[in-house]
Amino acid sequence: MRWGGRREWRRQWRLVSLFRWDQRGRSPVFGGWRYRASERQTSPGEFGLVEPVRFQHHRKAPANPRRVTMPSCPNRAAPYTLPRHPADRVHLVLLTAPTFTGPRRPSQSQPRPHNAKTPRFPTISARNQPGQKKKKQHAADEMRLHLALLAALLTLAAAAQPPFRGYYYLLDCGAAASTTDSRGLEWLPDGGYVTGGEPHQLPDQGLLDPALATRRDFPHEPGKKFCYELPVDRNRRYLLRPTFFYGASSPPPPVFDLIVDGTFWTAVNTTDDVLAGSASYYEAVFGASGRNMSFCLGVNPDYTSASPFINALQVIQLHDSVYNATNFTASAMGLIARTKFGSTDDVERYPNDTFNRYWQPFPDSKHAVSSTHNVTSADFWNLPPPGVFNTALVAEQDSPLVLQWPPIPLQNDSYYVALYFADTVSESSRTFNVYINDYSFYEGLIVTSAGLSVFATQWNLSGLTRVILAPVSGLPPLINAGEVFGLFPLGGYTFPRDARALEAIKRSLQNIPDDWNGDPCMPHGYAWTGVTCDKGQIPRVISLNFSSMGLSGYLSSDIARLTALTDISFANNSLSGPIPNLSNLRNLTRLHLQDNKLNGTVPQTLGIITSLRELFLQNNELDGAVPLNLLLNQGLTYQRN
Repeated sequence: MRWGGRREWRRQWRLVSLFRWDQRGRSPVFGGWRYRASERQTSPGEFGLVEPVRFQHHRKAPANPRRVTMPSCPNRAAPYTLPRHPADRVHLVLLTAPTFTGPRRPSQSQPRPHNAKTPRFPTISARNQPGQKKKKQHAADEMRLHLALLAALLTLAAAAQPPFRGYYYLLDCGAAASTTDSRGLEWLPDGGYVTGGEPHQLPDQGLLDPALATRRDFPHEPGKKFCYELPVDRNRRYLLRPTFFYGASSPPPPVFDLIVDGTFWTAVNTTDDVLAGSASYYEAVFGASGRNMSFCLGVNPDYTSASPFINALQVIQLHDSVYNATNFTASAMGLIARTKFGSTDDVERYPNDTFNRYWQPFPDSKHAVSSTHNVTSADFWNLPPPGVFNTALVAEQDSPLVLQWPPIPLQNDSYYVALYFADTVSESSRTFNVYINDYSFYEGLIVTSAGLSVFATQWNLSGLTRVILAPVSGLPPLINAGEVFGLFPLGGYTFPRDARALEAIKRSLQNIPDDWNGDPCMPHGYAWTGVTCDKGQIPRVISLNFSSMGLSGYLSSDIARLTALTDISFANNSLSGPIPNLSNLRNLTRLHLQDNKLNGTVPQTLGIITSLRELFLQNNELDGAVPLNLLLNQGLTYQRN
């Protein structure tokens, strides 16, 4: 079965949430990414600042769980975590308001109020303990001073930086020229970022979003992937949001795969959306491991026979403080829900959200409240837009607030959960406990008008999810916004030396296939045309079969860097130039270079390859004598005119 958190443009162009089951009935998709049992980690790895211990549903949460609060440290990773349950750690991020408490040692269960003498940076020394030496006290004082200066410098540096715009690429797929939408965002034509595909102009349907007026279709060639090559900054995080609007109900729209670098992301099925006249988007956050990121549409023969397509692609560079507790070298995050509680308005997005994240409304007339109080959201973890704090859901007096959120059943796995709170309707504080599916998420949470956020980078969820806010003291509990992402492991990648060699070979050739982009071998089943890889954890290239592909250019010496090759065929092309030194290919058994325009002599280094069994060089412009060491290879079949 497949389901997902899909956001759509209706004909009225209001973004709404749709969650549905896929008729193929194979495996679920969480907000744009598919869970497959074969891809699940057999042993959980380390993710950010959390201990990835699996949830045990038969366990009860601790009766008096310990608490730690966070210092004011804008745009920095949370330096302290504290287990709330054996399955995870929950991070509490506080802001700069003077009402918040400083950090506590794990042995302290009750926070002390912040006052002018309490530093808002990590207090790592308990200098009032009996018997502590003065020099240790002085060292602790010096350490606190250094930390205070560091915090001040970081704050000043953050204040001196210009506002972070966050946009990197907004591509209008199939468009011939740039366009600007109603929000002032410029959309670029995609032709400079993709090879192949046919642009199509959709019939005029009164579209308010110009990026939906065109689409790019790719040929239905099973096993091929067609990739956008996007220059990125290494080690930065990027929000990817492709949008699909087929624009017609006949023929039925295709089903195809989305691939980022070597990672399978999800399968796109817009059939129900087309019938509803809607456009769908999928969203995920990936880390950039190099200077280029490939976003690909894969033709899967198990789905349909129609051609994959895309209308728009947003590639948005995120600030370093956004979702930075997740280890993006091991996993990516697929969006399930991003919600503005209590709102009945349109989706909160750019310009209110710098990164153009879509915050879906969550109306509830019984518990919704609104306010015009301004919250400085730039100090919040993950930088939510200020507008999400203008509405909230508030419990009735002395009663808990119970939400079914996300509104879809989830596969049993680990998720990233972030909740955002700010009391914008009163000047008093609220203290309450937060439970998710009857497990303690955070207890004794104190919410004031300054606001705070609580997040867990690995929290186990399964089935329908209930969020419960139980009052402790003061005013009733409230909640403003929340996000849930599914975590999925990154796929493999081609052996780096082989990948670099193939890129060099590609540059030496003309008329190359359209699918020679992205990872050459991964994911499995989506290797470049003519390239065969082994099935290792880090695949090696073992065969190049480029016969009769209409190639021109020359044979690059980088072929010799593919040391796992057993088979090479460039037969029946229009290649010119000499044959390079291939003596490093000690496993090579077949070399077919016939029917080209190669010139020069036959290299004697070919005789060093004792494993060689077939060498076909006929119908070229080669001259000179046959190397003697080739003639002495009795197991070799050699052809030359």
